[in-house]
Amino acid sequence: MSQDKQVLAGELQRHGISRRSFLKFCTSMASAMALTPAAAVEMAQKLSTIRRQSVIWLSFQECTGCTESLTRAHKPSLESLIFDFVSLDYHHTLQAASGEAAELAREQAMHENGGQYILIVDGSIPLKDGGVYSTIAGISNLDMLKDVAKDAAAIVSVGTCASFGGLPKADPNPTGAVAVADIIDDKPIINIPGCPPMPVVMSGVLAHVLTFGIPELDALGRPKAFFGDSIHDRCYRRPYYDRGEFAKSFDDEGARKGWCLYELGCKGPITHNACATIKWNNGTSFPIQSGHGCIGCSEPDFWDMGGFYKPLSTGTSNPGQWAGYALAAGAAAGLASAAVNKAAKAKADKVHQPVTIEDMGKK
Repeated sequence: MSQDKQVLAGELQRHGISRRSFLKFCTSMASAMALTPAAAVEMAQKLSTIRRQSVIWLSFQECTGCTESLTRAHKPSLESLIFDFVSLDYHHTLQAASGEAAELAREQAMHENGGQYILIVDGSIPLKDGGVYSTIAGISNLDMLKDVAKDAAAIVSVGTCASFGGLPKADPNPTGAVAVADIIDDKPIINIPGCPPMPVVMSGVLAHVLTFGIPELDALGRPKAFFGDSIHDRCYRRPYYDRGEFAKSFDDEGARKGWCLYELGCKGPITHNACATIKWNNGTSFPIQSGHGCIGCSEPDFWDMGGFYKPLSTGTSNPGQWAGYALAAGAAAGLASAAVNKAAKAKADKVHQPVTIEDMGKK
């Protein structure tokens, strides 16, 4: 499957996308990533001159929820993301080819774009018993990941399973599941956790990589633009928390008044994501707005936090104090995980000297 060498400007014109619409898209993306208005113009200029980026997407131990989320991206749409911004050369779920033809497409994309393609991974990688719990074309997930990663310019771990191990890694972890960063340590890795991750975050990160290179990352390898703040800090119910007004059940008077869901197990204080600001379904809502507490799905080991409805403040009358403990524990875990993702972090620190796809291919 040969990569289309035409620059994006020609592709946009061919698909009838006006310059006005394109600038609107770039402005929206820059705003979502907390970039300056000038960055939107720069993004438009750079995107219009780039060639379609080869992308190889590997799906391992996962539920296809990450792909389902991506197909609901509205900035840009799935169609423009695939046909205008990237050349999706291999994807188990979306590609038409199967069997030997599918594997041939992956091998050709690797050969023709060596050192330049972006590898996207969703799903954890099983290591127990030789990795027999998940194979593709008779190849273990571990072997396929190592093979495709060796010539990739950068890796994007989509979803909590690829980023941190997710559900497959939850206790007792019968398959020995691990995250991508637990295996690959010589490539820049961007983690986009979530179960599933937000579609706008996925498309936004890809747009950033195509124009400015690796975005600034936090200690867990997540883009700070989307994961820099906690759900708690951005939640519209925060004033109720500060006043000590908590719903005691999902159908009591407090719940009907929109009080804080902290005592019903909301993990917002220890969860970093953009749900409260970007929201889901074209900006319609997010779980807390719908009346359900945050389950912490963008954090490591969220399945093992003791239960989705167990309050962080169990056993104390001071929930804020326990939130502080939880935040401190999360920071400590982040520092420990930073070593695993050292390659990605080193590149992310060069915020004022962006790492381009071409630069990454030379590493």
